[in-house]
Amino acid sequence: MDTPALIAQIERLKAVVASGRSSWGGIQGARAQVVQFLSDFAGPKSSFLQLANTSIANKDLIADAATAALDNFRSYVEAGLHGEISPERKAQLDVVSDLLEQAQSLLGAKAVHPAAPIVLIGATLEEFLRTWVEGKNFPIGQRKLSIDTYAQILLAEGIITKQDMKDITAWAGLRNHAAHGEWEEVADKQRASLMLDGVNLFMRKYGA
Repeated sequence: MDTPALIAQIERLKAVVASGRSSWGGIQGARAQVVQFLSDFAGPKSSFLQLANTSIANKDLIADAATAALDNFRSYVEAGLHGEISPERKAQLDVVSDLLEQAQSLLGAKAVHPAAPIVLIGATLEEFLRTWVEGKNFPIGQRKLSIDTYAQILLAEGIITKQDMKDITAWAGLRNHAAHGEWEEVADKQRASLMLDGVNLFMRKYGA
């Protein structure tokens, strides 16, 4: 999500918090939305999320904490600190984006088995995760280099969510079926299309 879109969502959520102040159910629902937003876009271990998720038994204090978290995250975003990437990382993201476009073309070709775009999407996802882990200088140790390994590292560091991990595991499973010639598991083009959409959304969420 780009900066203007993030700021628009922040302001929308501040309005939700303001309208939810009047009831316990309203403010709990508003805080849940804020917490999910900050978990997705500020990070599961961010100080902004911790502030919004502070355990308080008072409606106004909950609203104040959520609003303060959103205001501080907005300042962080406006300062250009959110999603800042190096030219090298930008070039890597351009490559994986091009690969996903190739996968889209393969999906549109009637004579191409869905296994082909699935393998390409899986390889693109692995490259995205690999360069992300290496760019952060996270240690891999003696672990097998794979989609699952890279995702587990990012999850442990609080950079991706548990739901992201579930999605990645499912995509990796499809890629493995295709790579091992288990054609009956990857014969449905709709599953390949959903995988492509999901990986695209995941990459956009994290800066691609």
